[in-house]
Amino acid sequence: MHFIIENSRIYYNDESGKLVAEVTFPAESVHVANINHTFVDDSLRGQGIASKLMEAAVQKLRSDGKKVHPTCPYAVSWFQKHPEHADLLA
Repeated sequence: MHFIIENSRIYYNDESGKLVAEVTFPAESVHVANINHTFVDDSLRGQGIASKLMEAAVQKLRSDGKKVHPTCPYAVSWFQKHPEHADLLA
């Protein structure tokens, strides 16, 4: 699966171009992004796609030198389960 990476969004479209997975992280300030939304289509549920989106977002934000303020319930839970990324939390 190849995610499309943008400044404040990482997503995946299926073969027909339909959005089937997405994480968004708009800027809250110059140095902090808010992970405010994750979405995985029912057709992909149970495959760990949301976690892969989060890993990609963390990698992008880390490389951009940004901290993270997660407000999406999934993102909050994901950070609790992945303390190795706690250094990114704002």
